[in-house]
Amino acid sequence: MPKARILKLGFAGAALAGLTACTVAGPAPGTVEYAAATVSRAYDCGLRVDRGRIIARIDRQERQRFVEANQRYAVSAYRAPHACGMAERERVRGEIVALARR
Repeated sequence: MPKARILKLGFAGAALAGLTACTVAGPAPGTVEYAAATVSRAYDCGLRVDRGRIIARIDRQERQRFVEANQRYAVSAYRAPHACGMAERERVRGEIVALARR
């Protein structure tokens, strides 16, 4: 019987670790990759994006990383849902405005 209990605890621990990984998956806010993901999602939401202005606000050394990340997100966005709810649309719009002012 103790063996079964150990297995249950092991499965519970694995599930908890898996859920923790899900909540931190994706680029961290404030990174170039996060900006690229936000721009990609803005396009998905049908928002107007001044990509040139956003790129101009990024450090020269990081611009190439942004462009590469943006290309990766654009390719993966073909498989992503292209609809946004009003709340998500407004959140993304606010993030895009902040990125353009950065």
